[in-house]
Parts: sequence; C-alpha cells; structure tokens
Amino acid sequence: MVTAIVLINTAQGRTPEVAQALIDLPGITEAYSVAGSYDLVAIARVRDHEGLADLVAGRVQKIPGIEATNTLIAFRAYSQRDLEAMWDIGTAGPTR
Repeated sequence: MVTAIVLINTAQGRTPEVAQALIDLPGITEAYSVAGSYDLVAIARVRDHEGLADLVAGRVQKIPGIEATNTLIAFRAYSQRDLEAMWDIGTAGPTR
C-alpha cells in the first residue's frame, strides 16, 4: 500500500467543490481544508506507485478548480501509540 499526501491550491472560491470531487475519487480517503500555503490536503491510499501516478496525474490534477498540487509520498506511518512511546523514551515511570 502506498500512502501519499497531496497538497492542493485551488482557485478562489472553489475549495468546497474541489474537496467534494476529491473524495469522490477512488483512492482518496480524506480531504481537509487547511490554513496556510495550501487550500486542501488530500490523503491518497493506493496499491502501488503506478496507481498513485494514475490517481494524481490522471485524475486529481484534472479536477476543475485545482491550480497546483504538491505530492508527498509517505515512507512510514506512525500511530498515536507509536508517537506516545517515542515521547516516553528516557522518562522514568510513575513514582510511588
């Protein structure tokens, strides 16, 4: 499974309809409107890199209202449990 984060800039006023079009695509599991340099962040989960290329270049970038994308491919996922364990490294347990 390949997971990617797609950072998206939309035309002014088009963010809601672009978000809806994104989540209607097979392979896009989530879309978030965000503040900052991008308007939307989409999470893509596909079987392989070829599937990712088809999804992003073949379908996402063709959605009307999308002006630019920047795709980040995830190497490893850390769950909340993994992150909590990382923060606990080197700390003493509870005192009694």
